[in-house]
Amino acid sequence: MHGSILRKTLISLALAAYAMAGGCAWMQRLTAIRQEVPQVLPPGAGLEQVIAAVNRNNSQIQTLSSTSASISGSGYPTLRAKIAFQRPRYFRLIAETAVTGSEVDLGSNDQIFWFWVKRNQPPALYFCRHEQFATSQARAIIPIEPNWLIEALGTVQLDPSLPHQGPYPDKNNRLQIRTIRESPDGPNMKVTVVDATSGWVVEQQIFDPRGRLRARSTAEGYRCDPQTGIYIPTAVQVECPEAKFSLRVDLGAVAVNQPQGNPAELWTLPTAVYPGSPPVDLGDPNLRFGPPSGVPSGVPARTPPVAARLRGWK
Repeated sequence: MHGSILRKTLISLALAAYAMAGGCAWMQRLTAIRQEVPQVLPPGAGLEQVIAAVNRNNSQIQTLSSTSASISGSGYPTLRAKIAFQRPRYFRLIAETAVTGSEVDLGSNDQIFWFWVKRNQPPALYFCRHEQFATSQARAIIPIEPNWLIEALGTVQLDPSLPHQGPYPDKNNRLQIRTIRESPDGPNMKVTVVDATSGWVVEQQIFDPRGRLRARSTAEGYRCDPQTGIYIPTAVQVECPEAKFSLRVDLGAVAVNQPQGNPAELWTLPTAVYPGSPPVDLGDPNLRFGPPSGVPSGVPARTPPVAARLRGWK
């Protein structure tokens, strides 16, 4: 698969996972249900109060799952999706169609993360150890830390030990918290936008060391889980300016802190699930991506543009 095409596809899916975990922004639909917004933060709340409000809701989420999610975007068909998350690093997203079955598999456990794209040619199941990400070939495909993906799903917390700045007043009764975070490319800034009344994380923005926007996620509404009283977003819009890509994720009926199925199936590298897709370790120091294909050396590229293949899905 051409490197830039594969990168755009995986960026979009990774950002979707990041958006789902981060809580994201809430837009006009949330305004329509404003009367349901809980009064958590007092007027003029300080930094410690905002951090405590965010963490009070999101720290209660130990597991989260949905078997009725969907993913859609410009130039792509709508794919139904299954999503599962368990603290601290366990994550799984499988996107599929009724006719062709699984099309994308993105997952993580406490040791590795992986991704598989059915229409990648030649077929491969890419994986990498978390601690090797900064120096691995995975960064050529997914330029976002895997741990950021785990923050998605509405579970993001604000670490009080990090250098936060704010809160700064923002439009629509919102507050900005700015955080400097280290990355393989140097310090980046994450802007977390919080509702000044409820303490919900309603938008997240990631800027690279040069101040360029890498990713933005916004949510279209929050709902209260009737079993736990925890608030979670209902839908997420994800943007990646660098890849010129936008993606919508409807989370469907989300189950919070409930059993998720067989852990051995959810959190294990699915080598037996996709026969014919050999595992490729992106942390292997001898692995190289070379032009023009953008795939590991020794693996020929023979795939037409993935965007065109996606538009052909039924």
